[in-house]
Parts: sequence; C-alpha cells; structure tokens
Amino acid sequence: MIELLNVRMTLDETEEIVKQRVYKRLRLLDSDVVFFQYAKKSIDARDKNDIYFNCNFFIKIKGDETSFLGLPNVLIISDSFVSETLPSGSVKMPRPVIVGAGPAGLFAALTLAKMGAKPLLIERGSAVDKRELDIANFYKNGILNPDSNIQFGEGGAGTYSDGKLMSGKNTDLVHILMNEFVEVGAPAEIKYTAKPHLGTDNLLHIVKNLREKIIALGGKVRFETKFVGFTAPGGKLQSITVEHLGKTETIACENVLLALGHSARDTFEMLYEKKLTIEQKPFSMGVRIEHFQEDVNKTQYGKYFAHPALKAADYKLAVHLPSGRGVYTFCMCPGGSVISSSSELGGVVTNGMSKFARDSKFANSAILVNVDPVDFPSTHPLAGMEMQRTYERKTYEVSKSYAAVVQTVRDFLSDVPTKKLIRETANQVGIFPDEVKKCLPDFVVKSLRDALPEFEKHFKGFTDKAALLYAVETRSSSPVRLVRGDDLQAVGFSGIYPCGEGSGYSGGITTSAIDGITAAQALLAKYR
Repeated sequence: MIELLNVRMTLDETEEIVKQRVYKRLRLLDSDVVFFQYAKKSIDARDKNDIYFNCNFFIKIKGDETSFLGLPNVLIISDSFVSETLPSGSVKMPRPVIVGAGPAGLFAALTLAKMGAKPLLIERGSAVDKRELDIANFYKNGILNPDSNIQFGEGGAGTYSDGKLMSGKNTDLVHILMNEFVEVGAPAEIKYTAKPHLGTDNLLHIVKNLREKIIALGGKVRFETKFVGFTAPGGKLQSITVEHLGKTETIACENVLLALGHSARDTFEMLYEKKLTIEQKPFSMGVRIEHFQEDVNKTQYGKYFAHPALKAADYKLAVHLPSGRGVYTFCMCPGGSVISSSSELGGVVTNGMSKFARDSKFANSAILVNVDPVDFPSTHPLAGMEMQRTYERKTYEVSKSYAAVVQTVRDFLSDVPTKKLIRETANQVGIFPDEVKKCLPDFVVKSLRDALPEFEKHFKGFTDKAALLYAVETRSSSPVRLVRGDDLQAVGFSGIYPCGEGSGYSGGITTSAIDGITAAQALLAKYR
C-alpha cells in the first residue's frame, strides 16, 4: 500500500476533488485504485490569511506498487496497517481479575479476552445507564453518590470529558487502539485526524459496546463491586476481597490488574496499609477558564473563523515563570461545558467535557500549576492526595454546596471578589461568585496571576472581561505512583499489576488504554 504525504487541501475543496488531483499527480486512473482513504488530516493555521488542511492518504492499487518508490513524499507500507487490531489466540491461564472499568481496565480486559483468558472485570461504580441517572440526580438535586458519579463508573472519568485521544506517542499500539475504538462504534475519522476526540455522547455507547465485546469473548463484568483487600502470603497473590450490595466476598485469583482511577483514594489507603510500595508523584492544580467559543475561533482562525470546513478551535498555552513554576492549559474542551466532578462528600471538583459536535457556544480549559512533592504537607506517600482533598473541601466551605466558586479573570487579577456575573455560564450544577484564591494554595494563586498576562500576549482576549475562572481543578493526574518492576508487577508482589492513570503510569484515555494493554500483555507473557 502507498502512503502519500503532505497533500495540501484548501478549505473549500472536497475529498473527491483532492482525490482526482492525487490521481493525476501519480498518473493513476480510477480503475487502477482499489482503496483510497485519509491517513492524516490536520489544520495548518500558522498564517491566518492562508489556512488549509495538510493531508496524507493511504492508496491501494492494482499491480506493482514498488514503481512508486523514489517519488517525493511516497512511502510503501503494509496493507494490514490500515485495519490491524489486538491479536486473538488461546492462552491457558487462571482467570485474571481487572479492577476498574476505565480505559486501562477495559482495554486490559479486551486484550485478555481476545487471547481466551476469560477475565473478570470489576468496577465499584455503576453501568453507564445507571451512572447517567446518578449523575443527573447529582446535577438536579445536589445528591452525590460517592461510588457512581463523574469519576466512578463504567468508562471511568474519561467518559465525561472531551474524549481526547492524543497520546504524544507514535507506536503501533496507538494505531491498533484507534482501530479497536472504531470497531466498537467510534467515528472513523479518529484514525486520521491530527487531534482525534470522541466526545461524551459517543463515549457513552462506546464503553457499553466494549463491555459487550468483552463478554462475548468469554469475559465477565461486575458493577457496584468494590475492591477492598487482598491476601498474598509470601508476596504471592492468592485472593482478593470485594464488597457488593453490602456483602463481602473473597475471590480466589493468582493475578489482578489494578487499573485504578486517580480518584480511588480509599483504595490507595488500603494498598498502603497492605504494604504496596507507593511513591509521591507530582500533579497539578488550578482552575477552569471559560470563554465564548466564537472568540476562540476568531483568535485562532482570523477571517476564516466562521468557515464551515473548520470545527471549533482549540488552543494550548504554557509559560515557565521566573519562580520556576510551570503554568499551562490542559484538557481544553472546545464547544463544551465546565462540569462539577465531585466524588467525595463535602468536596468540590471541576472539569470539562464536550460532545462530539463541540457545538456549545462556550469553550473551557484547565489552567494548571505544577505541584511537586516539596509542596506537599508531609513526606507521607499519600500526602499529595490529602493536599487535593484539603482544597476541594475549602471550595465546598466557600460555596456551601457542590457549586463551583467562580470569578471573572479581571476581578481575579485585580484581587477583588466577583459579586455578580454579567453573563450566563455552561456549568451544570451551579456557581457561587466569590474569590477563587480562597480555594487554592498561595503559590498557585500567585503563579496564575503571573501567567495570565503572559497568555494574553499570545492569545488576544484570553483575559477579556467575559472570561471566567472556576475553582477548583485538582484531578489532573494521580498524586501517587504504585511502584512496579520491569515485569510490570508491583515491587515485592507476584501477580499484582498496577496500570493506568490512577497507578501513576499514564494520563488520558489513549495512554491509559495503552498501559492497560501493555500490562495485560506482560501477564500473558507469563503463560505463553
């Protein structure tokens, strides 16, 4: 198969027009071509007067393709690359258990199920349909279910997000993962767009389809089943203990994959008591900022801001301050909403989400400040977790509810409270106008005040009077790492495989899913 690189496509051209241009360039007839598909499509908006798409294409032709070798921007690749998925097989092994049905857990379970291992996947939260009802009750009535919410439940925290699939890695597993997503209902464009995303509306049915596929392959899935302990005499896993509907149950198993979310604080506490080696890990803390999406589009696309070929614009900003602190935007949600993401009683957490269409009139992003272990209140391995909890509770004390504390950017920079908002917002639980500095450590407040004017230099309107800050954002990544060896097993234990975001080895849907796959492959290697 041919991969043709760096094909320029104007905003007004269709795929058919570009295809005929490519055929002419390669001296091909329609009858010569068996297959034609995007390999990559990205926006080049560096010149606001000349925005275009840069495209790569996969092309399969009849006959010998080696004659195209040596042509500019032409590669010859394997035909299987386009549709490659996780391998199938039949490995004989004791039934493994996976704890957590987020991206790491789901794809670890899928990897094992496709190899005939018949995994048991347990999740403390609810199946996605029940989870939806629990979240709706929280948004409408302020009643939080600590085990079924934005953080916990089928699909993990990423189900209620923008569903970004960027990873920073360029490996075969990334490509395989995208194909697996498409097989369970993801839009085909995630395989070639430069910044693929799924959106919450797609994720709600994708995670359900993944579950059904795992079950069809011989796996088993149990919801509302909480991992509360394990036995490992001599460091060798023998069983795990779970709670389901108020009853405790022991499950014999030789291998467990701990695909924990970064909010599984009670589980981290239990693992610490069980002598798993846990390290402090840096994380980040800050606020969400919200703008009107049209203003973001105008800044990023200039005169083309309303062009129908262009989707909602995003941005990515970062600054390294003289203090040594890094401040950066994270998980930007074009055309999305700020959401309340609490998982503990008496604590406020904010995050962002978008639907696939990204058609809200608002845009939001986290603005985060690096928090290093030296900033933690103690050297205890769980001190970062306690730091997060402290400021989530401070925010609850300010708003006296699960509502986010909100302040205009200009009031924040002027150090005056916001008493009344001048516009509507997209927050779904509620807002409490006040001062976000009451919800954050002093060094985070100072860093944000230093960084915002720097962002304005690169993004006109970033500190506009209509821009709002929401406190508090604390769950950007796990504040702990469950230490594992080269064989991916927990140090000092046989049969325990920490993986995913909560265990401190990934961040986001793609890297978490890949880490789950990698951990599953390490387990399979023991029995091959």
